[in-house]
Amino acid sequence: MTGPGLFSDFGNKAKEILFKDYSDDQKLIISSQSDTGLAIGSTLAKKGGLSSGDVAAKFAFRNGAIDVKFDTESNISTTLVVTNIFPSSRTIASCKFPDYNSGKIEVQYLHDHASLSTAVGLNKSPAIDVSATIGTPSVAFGTEASYVVSSGNFAKYNAGFSLKTPNAVVSAILFDKGDAVRVSYLRHLDHLNKGAAVGEIVRKFSTNENTLTVGCSYAVDPHTTVKAKLNNHGHLAALAQHELKPKSLLTISGSFDTLAMEKTPRFGLTLSLKP
Repeated sequence: MTGPGLFSDFGNKAKEILFKDYSDDQKLIISSQSDTGLAIGSTLAKKGGLSSGDVAAKFAFRNGAIDVKFDTESNISTTLVVTNIFPSSRTIASCKFPDYNSGKIEVQYLHDHASLSTAVGLNKSPAIDVSATIGTPSVAFGTEASYVVSSGNFAKYNAGFSLKTPNAVVSAILFDKGDAVRVSYLRHLDHLNKGAAVGEIVRKFSTNENTLTVGCSYAVDPHTTVKAKLNNHGHLAALAQHELKPKSLLTISGSFDTLAMEKTPRFGLTLSLKP
């Protein structure tokens, strides 16, 4: 369903260019999916001298899906998603064992001109998260808050807006209880080659600290995309992602501090295979 989307979606397109797939890990991801709706995947990752991994299974049925993940730290994560329990709704229940206090249930309502999401922690002192948006796919306003029942305080409250045109996306979000603001602007330069440029500024009012990040993305050919970003603190990063075959990707990324050239650059490699 088209509509303003959820508050968490504000600025997502800019975030994808500035943050998605950048990594200094070495990672191998293998996944497969059957015609019955069962998908199985495994991830192995190494960062520095530490290794980790997980095995996940997801089964999709007519109006929902269940996801179970086992990791090398003996955690079991489960997520159940059911759509249309009532019209235009999505219900999400999640829990992570052995942390029995991690349970949460969330109900989302998505309408053509509004959305509402409510989540409640399943523990003795739950937090209640509420977010709402109103508008259209082009212009939307939203807010979110988290209330901790045990303390009677708000853990967070944020507000923002998003403006979309065929060639640009602008969003502004006031967050960290009003102490910080994030403004981003994305401009589509070439729809054929998916060229885009992004600028984002984050200001922390209490410390007068500003972080300006600029980035770009460009499809060299139908199977290869390159991205780069630089912020005012001298952090420069770039990546190249190549589609080896449909849904199988090789991503190579690197980053270094331009203000501390004596530091060793960081490199990451991710191989995602889907037979």
